[in-house]
Amino acid sequence: MKYIIILADGCSDYPVESLGGKTPLEAAHTPHIDALCARSRCGLLKTVPDDMPPGSEIANLAVLGYDVHDVYQGRGVLEAASMGVELGKGDLAMRCNLVSIDGDGLIKNHSAGHIPTEESHQLISFLNEKLADERYSFYPGVSYRHLFVLKGGSDQIDCTPPHDVPGKPFKDYMVKSKAPAGAGTAMLLNDLISQSRRLLREHPLNRKRVEAGQDPANASWFWSPGYRPKMKTFQELYGKTGAVISAVDLIFGIGIYAGFKPVKVTGATGLHDTNYEGKAKAAVDALSETDLVYLHIEASDEAGHEGNAGLKVRTIEYLDQRVVSYITRQTENMDVPVAIAILPDHPTPCALRTHTHDPVPFMIFHPGVEGDQVTEYNERSVQKGYYGLIRGDGFIRALLDG
Repeated sequence: MKYIIILADGCSDYPVESLGGKTPLEAAHTPHIDALCARSRCGLLKTVPDDMPPGSEIANLAVLGYDVHDVYQGRGVLEAASMGVELGKGDLAMRCNLVSIDGDGLIKNHSAGHIPTEESHQLISFLNEKLADERYSFYPGVSYRHLFVLKGGSDQIDCTPPHDVPGKPFKDYMVKSKAPAGAGTAMLLNDLISQSRRLLREHPLNRKRVEAGQDPANASWFWSPGYRPKMKTFQELYGKTGAVISAVDLIFGIGIYAGFKPVKVTGATGLHDTNYEGKAKAAVDALSETDLVYLHIEASDEAGHEGNAGLKVRTIEYLDQRVVSYITRQTENMDVPVAIAILPDHPTPCALRTHTHDPVPFMIFHPGVEGDQVTEYNERSVQKGYYGLIRGDGFIRALLDG
């Protein structure tokens, strides 16, 4: 048996008034997903424990069956692995976003208007040139997502993800120490935020963005700190090899620590304009070399962060038409049977523009296994599914055990 997990990041939601009281999953036209659902068994998965933040790093680790309380060390260390940045003992790695702060000091968005990678690299290199020293450095990533590494930094700090507080005063959410040991690290990071605002405000690239009616990338923002984690590979835990396909360093980093082969696809952007067809083909092709493919598609999550329900519906329909349709056709007559699972990692409700702890809907198709009579895939329908509500490693074991 081979396996494909189609991870539709953040696609679950709450009912939206503009969609007639339906969720985007309910409102979207998804004939291919629903046809597969009618042959599958469904349920709800609690991916994020209530005592942990509902971040993608925690949720995706949970989907893969890891004990998140045991292995979670923050997002930065996972992205460092994807970027090839080696972390030494005591190195504190964290995400560094380029964000947009408006003239009133409010966080306009967490992504600097989804700044293109080529432009953001100019700004991160500029910050590194002006601010880095022997203790800390900035590393360029994809779009607004970058990395910051501080030697000897303390993780006893409280950092707020910028996508959790759109429209809020940035000064209210700067880094705070959780214990005396974190005071120095918090002070340093806040000073770097202030210096980045001064340096980026008048950068020629930002002036051009403003003139073009685009949001400026006018501040750095630090969050999700941690040290190098200790993780067993997926093969050590479950006896299966794997490959990971994504557009973001976070997911590649999880895959690398899990022992998966990273597969990068040209044109994968992490947005609604991503190369859906290329990612779907890469997933099917990877089955020839590995047992399980983790196909991560970010677009719905970004639409949720924008609060754009119409765009979110469209991303779900793209998933149906351009990914699920191809994968189901191509795997139907393969020499080896292929199990297919579809689920998000967490909800990203358009009304909130951030992640929540709610359980997510999932479906698992096993060739030759009778479905459970759920014929449409959405948050409400799967509550009548075979699996009910499961937690921990229940999803991955259900997928692998058949």
